[in-house]
Amino acid sequence: MAIIKYTTSVDVRKTMGEVQGILATNGASAVLIEYEQGRPVAMAFKLDTSRGEMGYRLPANPHAILRILERDRVDRRYRNLDQATRVAWRIIKDWVAAQAALAESEMVEMEEVFLPYLLVGDKQTVFERWKGGYLLTSGEE
Repeated sequence: MAIIKYTTSVDVRKTMGEVQGILATNGASAVLIEYEQGRPVAMAFKLDTSRGEMGYRLPANPHAILRILERDRVDRRYRNLDQATRVAWRIIKDWVAAQAALAESEMVEMEEVFLPYLLVGDKQTVFERWKGGYLLTSGEE
């Protein structure tokens, strides 16, 4: 089974604008796009939280998407980095919209759903710090 959204033709700039709109509607005070070699690889944003303004960073990994497209042997026209970038950002857009819906329903808070992406270092997120063994895990003191 092929990865979701693999046939999208939506321009990545349009999708990033949609993500920015969702974030802005739900309290983001600033949004920044990070690029590598002209390709968008992350979206950083600030949210006003109960602990003050906090920074978050959502990564996009089109190279991972491309590996999946190749692994799943989708039609050749979809197996390229431009397509993988479109797919990555559409998936992010859908995920951000779903998280915003949870917050809008007051089941969670925006900072709660984005906690793994909270910046705790220059460009390091809570998840990256945890993955590197720098945060306590269950049962540790």
